[in-house]
Amino acid sequence: MKRSHLLYPLIIGAFALLTWLIIARGEKLPERTATPLTNAVAQPAPAAPAAAGSNVFAELLHHAQHPLSMLLMQIILILCVSRAFGFLARKVKQPAVVGEIVAGIFLGPSLLGWLSPAVMQGVFPTASLSNLQFLSQIGLAFFMFIVGMELDISKIRQKAHDAVMISHASIIIPFFLGVCLAYFIYQQYAPVHVSFLSFSLFMGIAMSITAFPVLARIVQERGLTGTPLGVMAITCAAADDITAWGILAVVVAIVKAGGILSALFTILLAIAFVLCMLLVVRPWLKHRMSTLYGTKTKVALGFFVLLISGYLAEVIGIHLLFGAFLAGVIMPVESNIKNVLTDKLEDVSVVILLPIFFVLTGLRTQIGLLNEGHLWAVFGVIMLVAVSGKFAGSALTARIVGQPWPEALSIGALMNTRGLMELVVLNIGYELGILTPQVFAMLVLMALATTFMTGPLLDIINFSYAQGRQKTLHQH
Repeated sequence: MKRSHLLYPLIIGAFALLTWLIIARGEKLPERTATPLTNAVAQPAPAAPAAAGSNVFAELLHHAQHPLSMLLMQIILILCVSRAFGFLARKVKQPAVVGEIVAGIFLGPSLLGWLSPAVMQGVFPTASLSNLQFLSQIGLAFFMFIVGMELDISKIRQKAHDAVMISHASIIIPFFLGVCLAYFIYQQYAPVHVSFLSFSLFMGIAMSITAFPVLARIVQERGLTGTPLGVMAITCAAADDITAWGILAVVVAIVKAGGILSALFTILLAIAFVLCMLLVVRPWLKHRMSTLYGTKTKVALGFFVLLISGYLAEVIGIHLLFGAFLAGVIMPVESNIKNVLTDKLEDVSVVILLPIFFVLTGLRTQIGLLNEGHLWAVFGVIMLVAVSGKFAGSALTARIVGQPWPEALSIGALMNTRGLMELVVLNIGYELGILTPQVFAMLVLMALATTFMTGPLLDIINFSYAQGRQKTLHQH
C-alpha cells in the first residue's frame, strides 16, 4: 500500500480528534458575561430550539420566501412562460418578442391577478419587484448597447437623403398627432401635477418610436436583408432610432428639470456629452482597441465605456439607456470588438434579462382599468393616431422620394413596428409619473397591436402586388 494511502486517514483522524478535544474543553468554559462595550450593541436573542422534525415544512417555506429564493423562482417562471409564448408567437408567424410581451401581460394583474390575486401576490409580492426592476434595467442597458452597435452608420450615409427624409417624416408627423391627441385628453387622463408640456411631449414621442431590432429581425426572417427594400427599411429605422432617442433625451431632461433654465442647462450638458463621446472618446477608443492585445482586455474596455457612459447619462438627467445606446454607437468596427461584445451580451440580455422586463411591464399593465366604453374609445383614437401617423406618414414620404407603391407601403408597415422600444419609452414615462396606469395600459396594447399587425400587413401588400401583376400580364 502506498504511503499516501496511510497518511491520509492519519492526518484527517488526528486533526478531527484535536478539533473534538478543543470543543470538549471549550464547553467547560463559563458563559461569557456582558461588558459595557458589548452592551452598547443590541444582541439578538437566541432562537428557541424547535422540536425535532416538527417544523421541517415551516423551515422549507421560510427558505423559499427568502429574497434570493423568491428572485430565482420568479426568473425560472418568467423564462418558462416567455419561452412558451414566444414559441406560440412563431407558430403564428409573429416575432418571438410579441409572445414575450403577451407573457408579461399574462403574468400580470390583467390575467393572473384577475384569475387569482392571491397567487399573483404570492409569486410576485410587491416587496420583490425592486429586484426585478434592477435586473430589467441592467438587461435593457445591455440591449441598448447592442442596438447601438448594430447600427451601420455607413449604410445611413449611403442612403442618407431618402432615409433621413422618410425617418424624420415618420417621426414629426406622428409626434404632431400625438401632441394634438394630448391636447384633447390631458385634462381627463393626465396625472395630477403633471404639466401639459411634459404630457404632450411624451405622448408625441410615444407615437414616434420604431422598434429597430424587431424590424431588423422581420427583414431577416423574410429574406429581405440584401434587397433594396430591406436596406432602405433598416436604414430608415436606424436614422429613426438615432433621432427618436435624441428627442427622448431632451424630453426626459425637460421633465426631470422642472424649469426652463434647468432644462436648458441639462440639454446643453447632454449636447456636450454627445459631442465628447463622438469627437473625443470614439477616436481614442478606436486607437486604443487597435493597440490592445487580448480579447478579454478589449471586452473589459468596452464594458468600462458602457458603464461610464450610462453613469454620465444618468447623472446629467437623460437616462441610463441613452448612455448605453451611445456607447454602442461609438464602438469601433475595425477591431471586431462589436461582434465579440454582441456574442457575449446578446444571449444573456435577450434570453434571460429582457423577459424580466416584459413581465415587469405586464405587472404594471392593468387592462382591467379599461372597464368603461369611453376608455376603449380613447384607445381606438390612440390606435388611429399611431397607425395613421407612422404607417401613412412613412409610406407617403417614401412614395414622394421615388419608391414604388409596393415598396413605399412595405416601408410604412415596417416603420409602424413598435415592439420592445416602445415599451422601453413607456416604462420611462411611467417611472417619471407622466403616464397614469390607464394611459400606460392603452399604450402598451397599442405597442402590441402595431407590432402584431406588421406581418399581416406585409402579406396583404405582397398579395395585392402579386395580384396586380397577374392582372397586368393577363391584359397584355
